This record gives sequence, C-alpha cells and structure tokens, in this order.
Amino acid sequence: MTLDATEQRDPDGLDVARGVPGPITARVRLLGDRRVSWCEFDAVDPAAPLTESMTYTMEIAARTALDERIPLVFVINSAGADIGEGIAPLNGWGRVARALTRCSGTVPTFAIVDGPAVSGPALLLGLIDFTIMTDSGYAFVNGPVMVRQFTGIDVTKDELGSPASLAQHAGLPVAVVADRAAGADLVDELLAYLPDHVDGDPPQWPNGDPVDRPCPEAGELIPESSTGSYDVTQVAEAIVDDGSFLEIRARWAANAVTAFATIGGQPVGIVANQPMSLAGTLDIPASQKAARFVALCDAFNLPIVTLVDTPGFYPGKDLEWRGMIRHGAQLVFAYGRATVPRICVILRKSYGGAFIVMDSKTMGNDVCLAWPWAELAVMGAGQAAAILRRNASVDERAEFEHDYSERLLNPYVAAERGYVDAVIDPADTRREVAAALDMLADKRERLPRRKHGNTPL
Repeated sequence: MTLDATEQRDPDGLDVARGVPGPITARVRLLGDRRVSWCEFDAVDPAAPLTESMTYTMEIAARTALDERIPLVFVINSAGADIGEGIAPLNGWGRVARALTRCSGTVPTFAIVDGPAVSGPALLLGLIDFTIMTDSGYAFVNGPVMVRQFTGIDVTKDELGSPASLAQHAGLPVAVVADRAAGADLVDELLAYLPDHVDGDPPQWPNGDPVDRPCPEAGELIPESSTGSYDVTQVAEAIVDDGSFLEIRARWAANAVTAFATIGGQPVGIVANQPMSLAGTLDIPASQKAARFVALCDAFNLPIVTLVDTPGFYPGKDLEWRGMIRHGAQLVFAYGRATVPRICVILRKSYGGAFIVMDSKTMGNDVCLAWPWAELAVMGAGQAAAILRRNASVDERAEFEHDYSERLLNPYVAAERGYVDAVIDPADTRREVAAALDMLADKRERLPRRKHGNTPL
C-alpha cells in the first residue's frame, strides 16, 4: 500500500479536523495494512458530554470515509449530549447520523464502545455495521434516572445496558472484548473478510487447504434421529478453509448462526440454522439476525453459503403478536434482493415456510445442494399424520408416516422437479461449494431502476 508523505512521517496517520476543540480526535490511519478513517473519544472518566464541536469531528470522520472510500471506525466514550449547550449538540448529532446513513452499504462501519454510549451516541450504534463493546462499555437510549421517573422501576446502568445484556438480549454488539486494543484487533480481523468499499472485491486469502479436500466429518456430525441435535458450527468449520471461521453475534439468537469464513481463500458469509437452540426453528430474533447479515454480505460483495436444517418457524401467540409475519419477511426480503452468488446446502430438515425463507431455489439462489437424507416438504411425517390422520389408529398413523416419508420427504423428489440442483455425498460438500463459487465468480445481476425497496422493518 502506498502512503502519502505525511503518513510516512507519522505512523499514527494523518489528522483531520485538527484544532477542533474537544476530547476527540479523527485521523486517517493504518489498521493492520488497511487505511481507515479513525475517530476516537479520549479514554477519560467520567466521559465527556457530546458538544457541537465534537459532533463536527465525528461528521468529518464519516465524510472522510465516504470521500476516500475507506472503512470508518468510531471509538466511543460519551455521556450523551451536553445539557448546557441546549439544542446545538442535537443538531450536530443529526448531521452525524445523516453522514453515517450515507456511509451505510458504501463503506464498512465499525464502533468500539469503551465507556458510556448514551442517548444520541447510543442510537448511532444502530446505524453501524459492526458494534464491538469492551468490558467497561455500556449503552442505552434512556438511562436509569429516566427509567425510574417514567416507570417507577429502579434499574442499574449495568442491568440496563451492559455488554453482556446487550449481546444476549438485543444483539447490538457483534462481540465483547477486554479493551480498546482488543477491539481494534477484532476490527482488523473483520476487515480481512471485507473490501474497503462497495465497488471493491473482498481480499483473497492465502490458502493451503485444498478445495477438493473430502469432509466426511461434516455428515458424520448429523445424528441418526431426525430430532437429534448437533452443533452446526462444526459442520461449517469442516466445509470452510481451516481456521477461517469467525462467528459474529454468537450470544444473540443462538438458533441462527452468522459467520465469516473463506473457501479456497475466497471470503464468504455463512448463514445456518442451529439445531442446538430451539431445534433450529426461526423466530423473530433469528430472522432479524440473519436478514441483517445477508444484507451486509450483499452490500459488500461476499457470496452467501446457507446451511439449512430447520423444522420451520417457532409457533406461539406471543411471537405472532410481536410481528412474526413482518420480521420473518425481513429475511425473505434480504435473500430476495441479494445479487451476490448464493449457494444453499440442505443438511437435514427444510419444512414449510422456512424452506422458502432459507434461500430456496424459488427465492433465486444460484446453486441448491442437498444431502441424501434431507427432508423437504410442507412439514414432517409426524406433523402430517397428526393433521391428516388424527382419528387413525397407531398402526395406521405409523403406516401413513412411512409412506409419507418415502413418497414426499426425500430430496430426490425435489431434485426431479428442479428445486434441488444435486443430491451430494456430504464428504463432497466442500468441493461442490468451491466449484460453485468458482463458476459464479463473474456473476453480475442487473437490478431494476428504482430508489429502493420498502423493507418490512
């Protein structure tokens, strides 16, 4: 990488917004071997409130990232808008939010929360692609005082917005780390899978793992019982390049796995159902988690490999009333508009609406593969018997289930109708996926002219 004269003299990079007052700096610097726009709040305790001049520095950092087409990194330690300045910092916060929105989908954006991120700064985190929290970080829109005044409930700041709480219940941080240095290391690790901007290709990794390596252990992980659980991350790790698997948001919506990896040195995004949690069913958090990740991969030109093993959507009145239809549609929408290469591997179960949602051939995936014991249907044999043979004897229901499985559940029926491209030996999965990626390397899909779709938020 060629550095300008200023960067060669200063290993910490080139300052921008120099001279603007406030405990915050912005510079273009190297992170690993990548140029980034780096905006960092000072590590002071108590954290300084956000002034209008500080928001100016943040805005300049975001605009620099957009103009230079380089990733943007914020290191945040802010106690919210400065009350003494009145409306001015709110106006500045709005300018930062607008600049961040313009960065979205154009350059990768990161935030390392090391201290408080309160009120306006907390909302900015929702616009960021990757939020990383340190052990000393916390974030919330309304703090304990406001919660107590409005609801009468006493709550501590840790209960309200600690990294552990937000990682498990809100899905805000992609990971929790020890300190700022560890956060910077993780940003560097994530950037290894991503291009600098929307028009770039993800960086190719050096790879000594043969793409035609058999992976029989992937299939051996699947239990004989169709209801037995297993760890799908182990299946993914068997298929991808050795040591390249990086899961994000692992603590949130554990029934869906989202991760980066490489296959033949090519960065890809992995989306998978996790049978170890809620039997791999899809609920609202899992749909949101997977949809956001699919959209991210599509924005930054990462092929998507989907590993399917789900009996469907998790049933329940509470989920339906909370908007399962809308949120489930988010995942449908994300896959339906994705133009990057898309490869689906059906490992075991693919039932009902979840068959469609998990990047089926109908949704426009490029290659759909299935393992020999895969089950593709509206529902499983037991569920079908409970509906269609509810008044039958035990023996009659058993006979029906056997016949249903033989006639309808096996993947060869779907393959005959073109819903599956090939039924493969699990040991050949890595080779087949790598071959598909190679075939799709030059894929280009022309989108219709329009401003944007109306995402089912």
